[in-house]
Amino acid sequence: MLPDLNSELQALREQNLYRSVRSVETSQEPRIRIKGRELILFCSNNYLGLANHPVLKGAAIEALNTYGSSTVASALISGYMPPHADLESSMAQFLGTEAAIAFPTGYTANLGVIPALINRDDIIFSDQLNHRSIIDSCRLSRAQIAIYNHCDIAHLETQLKTSSAHRRRLIVTDGVFSMDGDIAPLPELVSLAEQHNAILMVDDAHATGVLGPNGRGTFEHYGLSPDTIDIHMTSGSKALGASGGFICGSRDLIDLIRNRSAAYIYTTAMPPDACASTTAALDLIQHNTSLRQRLWHNTTTISRHLQTLGFDLAQSQTHIIPILIGDAQKTVEISEHLYNRGIYLYGIRPPTVPEGQSRLRLSVMATHTDDDIAQLLDAMTEVRHSFFGDHHVQPPRPHPNRTR
Repeated sequence: MLPDLNSELQALREQNLYRSVRSVETSQEPRIRIKGRELILFCSNNYLGLANHPVLKGAAIEALNTYGSSTVASALISGYMPPHADLESSMAQFLGTEAAIAFPTGYTANLGVIPALINRDDIIFSDQLNHRSIIDSCRLSRAQIAIYNHCDIAHLETQLKTSSAHRRRLIVTDGVFSMDGDIAPLPELVSLAEQHNAILMVDDAHATGVLGPNGRGTFEHYGLSPDTIDIHMTSGSKALGASGGFICGSRDLIDLIRNRSAAYIYTTAMPPDACASTTAALDLIQHNTSLRQRLWHNTTTISRHLQTLGFDLAQSQTHIIPILIGDAQKTVEISEHLYNRGIYLYGIRPPTVPEGQSRLRLSVMATHTDDDIAQLLDAMTEVRHSFFGDHHVQPPRPHPNRTR
């Protein structure tokens, strides 16, 4: 019998941690409608503005007409179609790896890769601010888990020196951290992995399409060769404006995942239209650099003005800009105030971030206009004076580990 859950829901409300959904009635453009009201969207991962692009929609419609609305089977049964093969080939070619494998989502890709390679005889070194999908995957593997301080190479090195008894050592990190907007110190991680004979995995979901001269992600941002990373993970549902999660690497790695990953074997394969639109996005971003240029222009403009207003943006280096507030209730109040001013900017609270580190997670889009940005900054100026007066906005430091 299901226990009474109302008391648990009430506790969430009292702690300002209760969540509900708002139905967006339009595509993920900079201007959306909710309940018939126009708002400027500043909390979408549609970084390059491709989610409603006619090229992506055209590719999806063609695949839908040819292959139907669903694969209705796992890839290893009858769910693998030409759009899957095309997408995996295109993703591997884009990232410069031997092969790639497609999962329905980024979460399932992360959930599927680590337990396929790592077991209780192994050890995983995970950055303390890694995405929850990595955390859950590490747990599923049943390996020993060592959490190293966020981007702290010295701490990681100390841990690695005591790991020689383990069969395999895996270092796993986000490329761009999804709640903080900073970039992993990849050259140093590559060096440590080589020194200690460790496997290096990078989750580049928020970097693909954005970082690097060609949008290939964190490794290209640092001028590294793709083969310095053993396991590339990325997503089609962020800058690519489409769908899916992907693991890329050597042919042997991909073949092993295809044969061992429960998240791949026991789930229905990506819909064919989603595969086609993601492939189209990869082609588009390689031939259109103006989108990335506009994204970085918008990011620089917004960051500079928010810092001038006295907001704490943590260590953000990217299009993900955390505006640290600290208190969960105040974060909700500010988010609602912005909503009433026509700005949709969602408040992030525990357990997604630690206690005392609630924030507005502002994500910039290449398609935000100068007018969109001006309205945002006018609203944030109002927030600065209405909620903080003459005080600088400075929640507790340092930023601790995200709740696990």
